[in-house]
Amino acid sequence: MRRMPITSSLATLFVVLLVISCTTPVENTPTTTSIETEEVGLAWEEANYEDYGYTDDELRTMQRFIVDSSNTTGLVVIIDGKKVLEYGDIEDLSYLASCRKSILAMLYGKYVENGTIDLSKTLAELGMDDVQGLMDIEKTATIDHLITARSGIYHPASNSGDNSADAPARGSQTPGEYFLYNNWDFNAAGAAFEQETGINIYDALEKDLAIPLGMQDWDRSAQQKFGDTTRSRNKAYHIWLSTRDMAKIGQLMLNRGKWNGQQIISEAWADKIVALVTPLEEMNPERMRASDFGYSYMWWIWDGDNHKEDYNGAYTARGAWGQYITVIPEHNMVVAHKTNSVYRRRTSWNSYQSILDMIVDNKN
Repeated sequence: MRRMPITSSLATLFVVLLVISCTTPVENTPTTTSIETEEVGLAWEEANYEDYGYTDDELRTMQRFIVDSSNTTGLVVIIDGKKVLEYGDIEDLSYLASCRKSILAMLYGKYVENGTIDLSKTLAELGMDDVQGLMDIEKTATIDHLITARSGIYHPASNSGDNSADAPARGSQTPGEYFLYNNWDFNAAGAAFEQETGINIYDALEKDLAIPLGMQDWDRSAQQKFGDTTRSRNKAYHIWLSTRDMAKIGQLMLNRGKWNGQQIISEAWADKIVALVTPLEEMNPERMRASDFGYSYMWWIWDGDNHKEDYNGAYTARGAWGQYITVIPEHNMVVAHKTNSVYRRRTSWNSYQSILDMIVDNKN
């Protein structure tokens, strides 16, 4: 790994050129190519970090922490809609894991509001079932229950990475009454989206977000679903984005759905999907109540009394390995963070929270 010192150029925190050899790639990890589209390729406007109160000494301290205590491969900080700080390879296209869920919540809005998707439809009305069969009580769950992780359905998911090991017995919970972070819900939400709209999730992502936002590194061909269909019919719709394009997702949310004067997502929907649905004291399993987060429509919401006031009204997408898209309205700020899973390393939430705290604390 070759480290480059902090520079005084506009919008640059520090750049680490990662030269990593002898790594084991993730199976089927796509390569990066960009779509040649007039609308794609809009770069961030840049700003001087000193204008936001950051000093070279503070940035060196932050850099040391990132190098010593995290496996960050890309970091972008947007303030007032401008790129103020960056670290690592922010153009690298890689796997976002569960950040996909927050992005799907955004995609739902247009189709809910034009009547294509009815969130009150039950699984019975949708005709949805699965490998082990769904119980009658489970089929009363609605799309709304799926996208808030309150379905009460504990059928095995096609992929791991959730709290299914802590699930109650099947059929023991009435849909809508019990939260559990459960990939069956999220994957079924993706299947319901495609069934009701007749549109592939990745095509919707390209048309409704990537092109309007001018994503610089979007590649439709890189997007692919994974999952063991002997466990569940519904695969996980993983998403590949660059760190600088992840920041555009966060900025769109901070702008309440508006981008360059165009309302990409309605204000009402942008507000709805980050309004608290499951408060901290109702999170399950109970150990999650020791954290700072409640849950909304596939976005994590800072809740409770233990966090700094800076995070009042803040929310985040979270993905395994260290993928985060965080919106902090108190500072008109978006932070996008990535640890590329191809290197078989991860950045924990605690390490990322420490990075966030330094970014927030050092801002004037």
